[in-house]
Amino acid sequence: MPWVEPKPGPGPEQKPKPKLTKRDSATGPQWYQESQESESEGKQPPPGPLAPPKPPEPSGPPASEQDDAPLPEGDDAPPRPSMLDDAPRLPLELDDAPLPEEETPEPTAICRHRHRCHTDCLEGLLSRAFQWLGWQVGAHPWIFLLAPLMLTAALGTGFLYLPKDKEEDLEEHYTPVGSPAKAERRFVQGHFTTNDSYRFSASRRSTEANFVSLLVVSYSDSLLDPATFAEVSKLDGAVQDLHVAREKGSQIEYQQVCARYRALCVPPNPILYAWQVNKTLNLSSISFPAYNHGGHPLYLTGFFGGYILGGSLGMGQLLLRAKAMRLLYYLKTEDPEYDVQSKQWLTHLLDQFTNIKNILALKKIEVVHFTSLSRQLEFEATSVTVIPVFHLAYILIILFAVTSCFRFDCIRNKMCVAAFGVISAFLAVVSGFGLLLHIGVPFVIIVANSPFLIL
Repeated sequence: MPWVEPKPGPGPEQKPKPKLTKRDSATGPQWYQESQESESEGKQPPPGPLAPPKPPEPSGPPASEQDDAPLPEGDDAPPRPSMLDDAPRLPLELDDAPLPEEETPEPTAICRHRHRCHTDCLEGLLSRAFQWLGWQVGAHPWIFLLAPLMLTAALGTGFLYLPKDKEEDLEEHYTPVGSPAKAERRFVQGHFTTNDSYRFSASRRSTEANFVSLLVVSYSDSLLDPATFAEVSKLDGAVQDLHVAREKGSQIEYQQVCARYRALCVPPNPILYAWQVNKTLNLSSISFPAYNHGGHPLYLTGFFGGYILGGSLGMGQLLLRAKAMRLLYYLKTEDPEYDVQSKQWLTHLLDQFTNIKNILALKKIEVVHFTSLSRQLEFEATSVTVIPVFHLAYILIILFAVTSCFRFDCIRNKMCVAAFGVISAFLAVVSGFGLLLHIGVPFVIIVANSPFLIL
């Protein structure tokens, strides 16, 4: 029966041939097949190792029909199959097949995930907190704009309690509260008591007393002569006659505030006091550093300066010359009421001291002064003269803080941010100072420098 070629009919839809790709693995390169179906169908098979190819199915009539068909003879006869052709053939390994030539990439190290310690616990917490705050500010801008202004206005009322005429105590404001020095001083005061109203002793005091120190310098080589002592005595009398007028007609005199030894005020200079009592005292026969006057030793250390000593005399050496003399006026300090009166008298003396020297018209001596209030008054005067300079300095530093953030690039320009930063610093200073004044913390002039540090 002759073999008839079958007519092509509608067969199944042909699928695209798989595409071979080469991938590297731990054991070497392997080939994988990938489907070229369109991604829109979503039926891409998972890649996997390539299976050995199946033998092609024979096309044509069935084998039974081919056996019955006569074979052509002659030159057109096909070669007869041999026994070897009927032997089963093994599929070729894919690895033995020749591969397309391409460069084999060098193996790269496989990065594996390593567990590390997390050190951003605080940073993460702060980041979330500021993120929440930023959301709140963006959601409620008017609350965060008006609330600081109202809080600053409320706390700023504490400046009403700012003391204006109160004198600053340098020891109280500039020394630690619980310092060991203050504890040791309390121990000394408990065992070495003083009484500046009846038995004053400068060597027994553990704190600084109110005092006035006048340094008298002679224009000549020595002031140990009656004429110079007469001018010094006039100066001493003018100081002790000074009085302060108070309200309701009362006065503060030197005899009321002077430190006393028994019934008398402590003399400013023992030799001057001895000469005032006895004008015939021989000033050329004074021994130094101790002088025996009527059976009572007078210690002159610290009362004379620029001196020249001679031979031994009595309890010391002969005082030949003395260029300077010091007058030391001690005032009452222990009692709070007397302490206030003593400071008022000292302040009045400093105000009138130049007038006293002009009235006396001193010709033989030059006088300079120093008091227990001099340091404090200098601090206050410095603060008064420096405050106008502070205003100028504040303006300059604010301008610098704002202009330093200026950029020609509109994206990098931060002048508005700097301006609001300066406003924020101002609100912080006013609120902080007002709160401290409300709770009774004393104001010290040195903290006026704090806005510089804040800005």
